[in-house]
Amino acid sequence: MLDQLRSMGVFACVVEKSSFSGAARDLGITTSAVSQQIRSLEQEMEVTLLHRSTRKLSLTEAGQAFFYSCQEMLAAAERGKIRINELRDDLVGDLRIATTPELGATHLVPALSHWVSAHRGLTVHFEAENQFIDLIQERIDIAIRMCSKLEESNNLLITPLARVDQVLVASPSYLNQNLPISRPEDLVNHDLIPINIMKNYQNFSFEHGSTGETVNLEMKHRLQTNNVFVAKSLCQSGHGIARLLYLDVQKELVNGTLVEALPEWKLPTYTLNAMTLKREQQPMKIHRCLDALKQYFGQLPGGRIFQEAS
Repeated sequence: MLDQLRSMGVFACVVEKSSFSGAARDLGITTSAVSQQIRSLEQEMEVTLLHRSTRKLSLTEAGQAFFYSCQEMLAAAERGKIRINELRDDLVGDLRIATTPELGATHLVPALSHWVSAHRGLTVHFEAENQFIDLIQERIDIAIRMCSKLEESNNLLITPLARVDQVLVASPSYLNQNLPISRPEDLVNHDLIPINIMKNYQNFSFEHGSTGETVNLEMKHRLQTNNVFVAKSLCQSGHGIARLLYLDVQKELVNGTLVEALPEWKLPTYTLNAMTLKREQQPMKIHRCLDALKQYFGQLPGGRIFQEAS
């Protein structure tokens, strides 16, 4: 098929230049190669396309009809090339972003709202799922994921957006009505509200911010959920203590509806990453979207437990 398409292009050039030699110069090949391409076309279609004479070339009836088809093919190819260049260099076409429901609603929509409004040529798909999404199979352009450890990948380009701490939070009423918490060991007397999609969600590793002392323990739980919003609501209703990411409870800590327990003890830190497939030519829309995300996460209100990723 490719050989036939190439021959059609050669034929169209011969007609436009009105000579084999002119087409050869334009295409950068020999005159004999041009002649061979035309003969192959005629033999394959079992029809004469050109009347040849020592003075000029002229099209047969079949050649005239075929020339129109060749022109349409070349025009379609040129349109395709222009479209590819637009998709590569301009902010047009589809952009598929995968993230969790919590990150999507709380941060990605605010981060990209103005940017999306400014680029009307983009059709943006937000795929919000808690489970891992295969970027290739689901045709994802950018995946926003929270990772405790960065895993190397030959297929992925990873852009750190932020380092985010885990925090233990509870409602003021819960802390006032239950046994005091001054050290991690005191948590065994309290109820955990775990998010069960986290690995080893009942196990905790603490490190004291000043002394470096470490404490490992396992907490009991009666209630559990797979959703950050539900865990936060249960926590605000006084049902126990939740281990959440600072990004997910920043507003509640500021307005006082949640309070951090054991603020001097640190839990393992997560990294918020933007992941894209490695490509020789990354579309401009992906570059610009990453720029908008980096700008947003770099300007979040600071605090003890939020730092911009380096």
